Amino acid sequence: MADSLAIPARFNGPPDSGHGGYSAGLAASLIEGPAEVALRAPPPLETEFAAEHREDGSVALLADGRVVLEARPTTVDVDPPTPVAAEDARAAEADSFFLSERHPFPTCFACGPKRAAGDGLRLFAGPVAEREVFATAWTPAAEFGGAAVDPLFVWAALDCPSSAPAMTGKTIVLASLAAELRRPVATGEPHVIGSWRIGNEGRKHWNGVVLWDADGSVCAAGRALWIELRESK
Repeated sequence: MADSLAIPARFNGPPDSGHGGYSAGLAASLIEGPAEVALRAPPPLETEFAAEHREDGSVALLADGRVVLEARPTTVDVDPPTPVAAEDARAAEADSFFLSERHPFPTCFACGPKRAAGDGLRLFAGPVAEREVFATAWTPAAEFGGAAVDPLFVWAALDCPSSAPAMTGKTIVLASLAAELRRPVATGEPHVIGSWRIGNEGRKHWNGVVLWDADGSVCAAGRALWIELRESK
């Protein structure tokens, strides 16, 4: 469980709200085992949440009496694709939407190109050649854990890459993220995060996401729901 139920300003997604994956990980820290977290409102920064434990086993995080995040136990029933090699993931980054001028949140903690190395995670998932998979390489810094990455940052790392298959040029936001952390993610060691399309309906996009270690073993797997924002008239 996290030491504090607050999101430090450093861990933003959009400039004025919490990063979706980090926020989801905060709520998931109150659930035993795999969890699914729904984002009901933009998570405020530097605000201590109140936790509401419910009889059905779910937990809500509230700010000023308003439900912001809801977490519940779940089963993560995704079928990850064949692992992507680290060199193929690095090659895929060259065509990443996150490195384009169309990125709506360039200071995002996880995928913002305006975050310096050592400040943000700088995860720029792009299309893998001749595959229907997007990928990015990641070597977690020791800052994000001891020998293993803190689960909060595993959740953060799964978030933005999971959006890549849904990137169409329209602004999309995370509605929910489910994740199962299967084994420790070693700091200082190379990993690959991959994502793929599960399905879509109108403005809703469901994608799968997986975190592999250098041997191609699954460290974490998840599924995400992303929603296109309506264009203002």
